[in-house]
Amino acid sequence: MNFKLILNIAFHLLQARLKQTVVAAIGVTFGIAMFISLVSFMNGLNDLLDGLMLNRTPHVRLYNEIKPSENQPISISEVYKNNINFINSIKPKDRGKSIYNSKSILKVLKNDSRIIDVAPKITTPVFFNSGTIEISGIINGIDVDAEEKLFALSDYIIDGKIVDLSQNNSIIIGKGLADKMLLVKGDVIKITTSKGNLVSLKIVGISQIGISEIDDVSSYTSLDTAQKLLGEPTNYITDIQIKLFDMASAPKVAKEMSATFNVDSIDYQTANSQFETGSSVRSIISYAVGIVLLIVAGFGIYNILNMMIYEKMDSIAILKATGFSGNDVKWIFICLSLVIGLVGGVFGLLFGYLFTSIIDIIPFETAALPTIKTYPINYNPMFYVIGIIFALFTTTIAGLFPAMKASKVDPVEIIRGK
Repeated sequence: MNFKLILNIAFHLLQARLKQTVVAAIGVTFGIAMFISLVSFMNGLNDLLDGLMLNRTPHVRLYNEIKPSENQPISISEVYKNNINFINSIKPKDRGKSIYNSKSILKVLKNDSRIIDVAPKITTPVFFNSGTIEISGIINGIDVDAEEKLFALSDYIIDGKIVDLSQNNSIIIGKGLADKMLLVKGDVIKITTSKGNLVSLKIVGISQIGISEIDDVSSYTSLDTAQKLLGEPTNYITDIQIKLFDMASAPKVAKEMSATFNVDSIDYQTANSQFETGSSVRSIISYAVGIVLLIVAGFGIYNILNMMIYEKMDSIAILKATGFSGNDVKWIFICLSLVIGLVGGVFGLLFGYLFTSIIDIIPFETAALPTIKTYPINYNPMFYVIGIIFALFTTTIAGLFPAMKASKVDPVEIIRGK
């Protein structure tokens, strides 16, 4: 089989039906361009939403959870341990929120090669006092340098600087809380702890995460200030936040840390399972719509090649009469569809990149997301690889059936009919 000759004949057939060829290629181009644009935008949106979650969520969190004791005294007893025991009205065990021997745990974790870094934290409920009004909220006592390294907290501070938390008795409050209490940077806010301690802190910044449930209640201060606020020693820590080099290993590492240090643990996948589900659904929708567009373009190519066969019956008969086999004729029409798919696919990739570049510079500013300035786009090269492969696959399948029909044409019947 002479592929050079077959390609030459295929190109001449394409030129003879140039208008229909262009229409078919445009269909593929449009399908690929929309596929690239849609998938890039939807994955960019997923990255944005996941970033909002992951930037503020440790891969693994160690803490002490309030829960009933798993082993009740009756189960430990030699007499009753093998029996089925029914116990009612079990009360939670007060282990305290502080992580025991926290400094030694931090030292061990920092030497673990799987861990990027750790950030100790104190989380405590408080009341923010505004005249006679008390607004409930949360204070997060943080290690400023570690928190900035792992979670880039400064990206969410719209007024002030995170380094100012190193000052004694300073605090950064959420924008929602600041709006409720009409507070600005430089004001002093009074705080009542759960133990009844009343403390005055200077506001050195306003933060805005973009999630109202957080911005309305959360505030940040240094670890030292939080420990003084609660009247606790310098080793008092309620949370240890861990970020891993391989975030996929978070569930395994969480279980290992929990067993090793006798604390409760939770990984980011468990803590944010609803975000993971939402991202998966959006990705499925975007891929499904893109594939449908390409399938529609494939039907257009199928119809065009089908019509071309009926119009070129005499040419096919002459080819067969001059020595071309049915397999040669089949490959001629398969080459036709591959050329349409390749040309349409390449232009589709170019237009897809152009469309996504245009979307990427369209202003998108909202008060809820102060760090976002334009619509999110993901320029993953894999999307373009998938696009061109699927374009060639779709057009090949669309051209295969007309090609098989052309290969079975009987030249004697066609010439006799003519």
